[in-house]
Amino acid sequence: MRLSQGVSASSAVTLSLATLSLLAQDVFARPSPEPKASWVRKGHGRKAMSDVLKGKRDLHRSTIVSRNESTPSCAGTGPAQITAPKENVWGELVESDAVAVASWLFAQPQFNLTVTENATAWDNSVILIEAIQPNKTDALAYVDGNSTTPEKWAKVILDIRATDEPYYQEIMVGPLPLQNGSVSWSPLTYPLTKDNGGKVRNLEADSDDKLYSDWLYPISASVADITLDLWNGTALGLDNDTLDIWGIDPLWQEDGRIIRWDTFWNMPSDFYDTETLSPLGLFFKSDITGRDPSKWKLEGWLYNNVYYETTEEFRNAYWSEGFEKLGANVEGDWGRTDRQGPVLESDVLHPPTMVAPAGSRFGLDAEQKYVEWMDFSFYIGFARDTGMSLHDIRFKGERLVYELSLEEAIAHYAGNDPVQSGTTYLDSYYGFGPYAFEMITGFDCPSYATYLNSSFYVDETTHTHTNSICLFEYDADFPIQRHSNSKYVTATKNTYFSVRSVSTVGNYDYMFTYTFYMDGSMGIDVRASGYIQSAFFAHNHDYGFQIHDQLSGSMHDHVLNWKVDLDILGTENSVQLMKQTPVTTSYPWSGNKTRNTMKLQRSFIETEDESRLNWDFNAQTQVLVVNKDEKNKYGELRGYRVLPSAGTAHLTVKDSSNVVNAAHWAEYDVQITKQKDTEPRAAHAYNSQDVMDPPVNFEKFFDGESLTQEDLVVWVNLGMHHVPHTGDLPNTVFTTAHSGFQLMPSNYFEMDQSRGTVNMVRIKYEDGAATDVELFGQQQTSGTCEISYEPTEAELWDYKGDVVVRKFPYDPNHPFFETDSIV
Repeated sequence: MRLSQGVSASSAVTLSLATLSLLAQDVFARPSPEPKASWVRKGHGRKAMSDVLKGKRDLHRSTIVSRNESTPSCAGTGPAQITAPKENVWGELVESDAVAVASWLFAQPQFNLTVTENATAWDNSVILIEAIQPNKTDALAYVDGNSTTPEKWAKVILDIRATDEPYYQEIMVGPLPLQNGSVSWSPLTYPLTKDNGGKVRNLEADSDDKLYSDWLYPISASVADITLDLWNGTALGLDNDTLDIWGIDPLWQEDGRIIRWDTFWNMPSDFYDTETLSPLGLFFKSDITGRDPSKWKLEGWLYNNVYYETTEEFRNAYWSEGFEKLGANVEGDWGRTDRQGPVLESDVLHPPTMVAPAGSRFGLDAEQKYVEWMDFSFYIGFARDTGMSLHDIRFKGERLVYELSLEEAIAHYAGNDPVQSGTTYLDSYYGFGPYAFEMITGFDCPSYATYLNSSFYVDETTHTHTNSICLFEYDADFPIQRHSNSKYVTATKNTYFSVRSVSTVGNYDYMFTYTFYMDGSMGIDVRASGYIQSAFFAHNHDYGFQIHDQLSGSMHDHVLNWKVDLDILGTENSVQLMKQTPVTTSYPWSGNKTRNTMKLQRSFIETEDESRLNWDFNAQTQVLVVNKDEKNKYGELRGYRVLPSAGTAHLTVKDSSNVVNAAHWAEYDVQITKQKDTEPRAAHAYNSQDVMDPPVNFEKFFDGESLTQEDLVVWVNLGMHHVPHTGDLPNTVFTTAHSGFQLMPSNYFEMDQSRGTVNMVRIKYEDGAATDVELFGQQQTSGTCEISYEPTEAELWDYKGDVVVRKFPYDPNHPFFETDSIV
């Protein structure tokens, strides 16, 4: 067995002849070697997608039928088919444009591209083709006026690896649709704060081919006798491996060197994703600077909080008398999500369920992803990095929000071991779009919900997530309004409309819900479930609870950032702070005595230098986006308030050693900037590749510009400080892992807008009897249908997964099913 440099021959393992025979054949052979944790490998393993394309069965179908088209139901169940007033300029690329751009790219000799499934670690390939969002000024000229549709361009990311210094290259190609002789391209630089010609270095270029076969597996082989002794397992790249190896994210970028820490994990023996619950507590450090594994260096081992500088030093210590061997984390029912324990007596009965007796009460242009519900209307967008977004949100025809979109999510861990301490996931690197899987009817969304598909490009194919966005009305378990006295009682149903998607980014499932209420307010909520990433419990009680045999619930912060581009009665807006503050004061009527009370203090945020805020103590300060030029008839500024509605969080860590300048957006609860087309996103998918000088450094957005009557963007953070406990086993639950904020009208209307609904009641009563019941025109009999529980259960067998169509070479007649998860 030939070991790479950094693993001494003297430390090679003495194993049985049978084991040595296996090592000689396959120790470095791993099909599609992949980076980092098993649950993130498919996210950026170049050949992960192309490998799964081989041998997949065809669909033998020319069309994909939506769920509503196949579900038997009473007449009128589906939403009304409407026509969007304008084209959705924030939508996905149409298929013909994606095909044309892919073909054009492969015809350009200067790119020297190879089809992904044939590409090696030293070939160039195409990672992404998607639409570039139009400049706001161009979009408004179109949707608000008579201007033509904004010129369309494609964003392309090239993976340039045919060089000693690999990098990602972002370019723009267009205009679309492509016309022979008029196609142009240029580096896509304007959305970036870094002036580097649209280039970002690629630290993962060799994660497919060399990292495991030439490095991690040989290191594991050098201690295979120890791993067998400790855990009766090995990680050698063989089919019968029982251990896995992965570590920090992002890689440490220190003084020009690229450093990684890795650790061993027990692999699950079944399909449950329990690996992140099975750390084993042995760590090793590597310097993997450059692309030549022969120049990489093994720099040390850590076990039981003792650091060993060489493999030989660790081996000698391990086999010495009195060496303390720690236990292991082994999978079991405690990590599996199926039902366990005694059956609850009444739980076998059907639980309560919501129905829509009159069918859907909203309108939908499915092609344009345009929605109208009551007084609200909006468009839906979708992107690889951030998933679903909403655009041009209007109420009674007036735009309130130009863009409402997720920007980035961070999971920043901490611990006394180098893997937990060194891990800070920036999730858009893996993307929320590729993992926005099909929803489960009756569980993720009500059984009567309407579903939309979403699509994204990867590795010369377009993946379509069928039924990955759901739209539905729901009746809250409390009324939106209620009052009673001795003569009458009145209440109004709290019916709201929701748009929802779920993205499973590795071990966590994020549920995103945008909710619209009859009073003109909007809610933005995120919930998290799935498997925690745990730590080995040893010397780390200051970083989490012990939650199983050798398991620590590794503490971490979740922070998710939203872009809220509010347009309150136009694009010229200001931010007002209104604080309830305690005072001691006197009044003309207080008899020269002071009174302890409170007053309002009003102020405005004048510039970006003062626009980074945390929610005030005791929630005493309101954040209002107003238009100083638009007052109501009482002289009050019309506006919308931004306020937390469920627990929120910003990053605990100050000046993070892991992400340095890559996540300054996570440092406050609320931040306001002047809207610029050159600052479309708070982060970049490849910020983790250069944390010192990332492609988008949010800190640079704040350059002292005026915020008085300007077009403003409010960047809002949601999240939670998560210290997992035994209740997070096997999975974290949505009930408590929940964060949200609201957009609430403040003096915008002359009265509560929910007064417009007929779904209210007023009951007059006297002497113990009702004397009058007013229903305000509600329909009591027409437009209803018989309730049936059978379709909900039957539709669970309709779950399909993703549909894939090859774009280069274009093969529209042979789509196939393939769902590419990170796990």
